[in-house]
Amino acid sequence: MRFEVWAPKARERVDLHLRSAPPDTAPETVLPMDRDPARPGWWTADPPEDPAPGTRYGYALDEGPVRPDPRSRRQPEGPDGLSAVVDQEAYDWRVPWAGRPLAGAVLYELHIGTYTREGTLDAAAARLGELAELGITHVELMPVCPFPGTHGWGYEGVSLWAVHEPYGGPEALKRFVDTAHGLGLGVVLDVVHNHLGPAGNHLPAYGPYFTDTHHTPWGAAVNLDAPGSDEVRAYLLGSAVAWLRDFRLDGLRLDAVHALADDRALTFLEELTAAVDALGADLGRPLFLIAESDLNDPRTTTPRAEGGIGVHAQWNDDFHHALHAALTGESQGYYADFARAPLTALAKTLTHAFFHDGTYSTFRGRTHGRPVDRRRTPARRFLGYAQTHDQIGNRARGDRLSATLSPGLLACAATLVLTGPHTPMLFMGEEWGAGTPWQFFTDHPDPVLAEAVRSGRRREFAAHGWAAEEIPDPQDPATRDRSCLDRTERERAPHDRLLAWHRELIALRHAHPDLTDPDLAAVRVAYDETARWLAYRRGDLRVAVNLAATPAHLPLGPHPAAPPRILATWNPVRPPGPDGVLSLPPESCAVLTDG
Repeated sequence: MRFEVWAPKARERVDLHLRSAPPDTAPETVLPMDRDPARPGWWTADPPEDPAPGTRYGYALDEGPVRPDPRSRRQPEGPDGLSAVVDQEAYDWRVPWAGRPLAGAVLYELHIGTYTREGTLDAAAARLGELAELGITHVELMPVCPFPGTHGWGYEGVSLWAVHEPYGGPEALKRFVDTAHGLGLGVVLDVVHNHLGPAGNHLPAYGPYFTDTHHTPWGAAVNLDAPGSDEVRAYLLGSAVAWLRDFRLDGLRLDAVHALADDRALTFLEELTAAVDALGADLGRPLFLIAESDLNDPRTTTPRAEGGIGVHAQWNDDFHHALHAALTGESQGYYADFARAPLTALAKTLTHAFFHDGTYSTFRGRTHGRPVDRRRTPARRFLGYAQTHDQIGNRARGDRLSATLSPGLLACAATLVLTGPHTPMLFMGEEWGAGTPWQFFTDHPDPVLAEAVRSGRRREFAAHGWAAEEIPDPQDPATRDRSCLDRTERERAPHDRLLAWHRELIALRHAHPDLTDPDLAAVRVAYDETARWLAYRRGDLRVAVNLAATPAHLPLGPHPAAPPRILATWNPVRPPGPDGVLSLPPESCAVLTDG
């Protein structure tokens, strides 16, 4: 077994420290490492005997403190502890897996720490049957890299090759993926390349992983284009490939790619998409990347062969913002432009993907976005959703739509998400209108950092008129506990009805090819901004929603043959009469088919 580390900041020496796994108290072994003459900045060591799995190890630069391995595969004692040796071949995979592509997918965003009260991968795996029965195709896990403390969102991870130990560590993630695959579920992992957390980050001690050439909301940027960036890119690329290869994941969600500061001609994202495509070809199964991007730039998902970056899909916040404004009437912040005519905005996102596609953005104070070429761009490259961890958790109280909307409006939201032209995604608990919030919570052991996070959160919302006592304390364990799903709701009204509605809509999506037709230009939308109804046609299917508190009469148009047939409806409705008018009750929705 060879140990190697990129440590260009070491001036004279690097030592490998080896310790037996607890409770063994054998003396520590210290081995001097050698410079690798073929790779500048790299140091290597070959112990006389291969250390057993679980053996703790770390590196000391120039007789300084022993630090964890930047490429550590396990951090049993947390981000500041020693790394542990992991045998990647030890897990006995039970389920042969040929992969599951993104086309036709219904995704489900899931946070391990709050999906169950236990907050572990094994506890979540035991509940995956619910998602398979619902009709979900892929589970999208929020980040699982180690972070300080036990509970957190995961976006402050610092060991980008390892799995958070309180979740169960690397073996538990493999068990989770194996269980998911056994149920026919693909697994996508959210990874963060644009920053690392403020605590437990030892990378700067080793080399130029960060640069002051660019500045981000988190401080110095990850070094993607300054001196030393070749190795930093290799570090991130290796991490991404390892998740997909060693854990048999099906895809990665890339956090906030617009925050990747990168001025090189060949961008990191292009390198990453090329590496993932090559790995998929080598493994013989489909792999994909989903970007979170605020740029509204279709080049993000345009294939590299056509001059794009080659990411396979991206989140589309414009659809969310239009839908949220239509459902709630909220008009603050980035909702302002959408709220002026929310159904108009919604119709545009259903037919053109982006609302801001070269239009003026009041929130940004400038023109934003670029048009999508609907003739060449399949709709499945854009994810559509009514709720996500960001759109719930970044609200002052972490309130879901279910906190303020009626079951009927929640059903309308589900209908628009699950029958639209985009690739649909749900946030955990949304399928039954969960009454639990999903709030911002942290578990920083450092009291100074904990107070900085707490006061910063309250200061942020004070600017919007919130009193400090109204903002949940991120460090209070009760904040995380409130955010855990309550599964007993699934059996109670009105949650059980919403759950059945989601199940019915997903079954329709899987059964009717028209609902997964990738042709954006084929979607036909009609709406009445004043009466608050919207309808669209997808092949032989028609989808109608009434967001008003009064009945709506939708002119679907005369039918030359048999009247449209009702496939699914939230409240009982009659098929359209000879005049083609569909009457929908207040806050209701229906899916129809011709003939």
